Amino acid sequence: MNTRRDALKQGAVLAGLLAAAGYPQYALAFNKNAFEAKSVQEAIKAAGGGALTESKEVTLTGPDIAENGAVVPLGVSTGLAGVKDLLILVEKNPNVLVAMFRVNDAVDASFMTRAKMGQSSDVYAVAIMADGRALFSKKEVKVTLGGCGG
Repeated sequence: MNTRRDALKQGAVLAGLLAAAGYPQYALAFNKNAFEAKSVQEAIKAAGGGALTESKEVTLTGPDIAENGAVVPLGVSTGLAGVKDLLILVEKNPNVLVAMFRVNDAVDASFMTRAKMGQSSDVYAVAIMADGRALFSKKEVKVTLGGCGG
């Protein structure tokens, strides 16, 4: 009978093996151009998306005011079929792409993460569809304490 501690040990061993095999570097190199993009449209293009179209089917969650820009909770979700990738982008960050989640119709397309934001900015949740459409929602998040050294 496995205990929680055994499961955690096994997970740590697996993570170590994957790291030793070079998977973190592979993950970064997976779409390096998208993660190095300096604008929202550049990141979406590098991720395989076309022109942005606003959609009520893509949901972005996040605070209206972030008291600490170093740890801003952001989420993206959609119930749409045919989604290839879900992206979270912060327009005024030096590198706008914060997170990219590869999905398919078998996955519950709902993700949360924490982002670092140095200043108030529009935040985008984008669904890149299999046909290349880029559907988005956005909101402004005001940062009261800079997270990128501000």
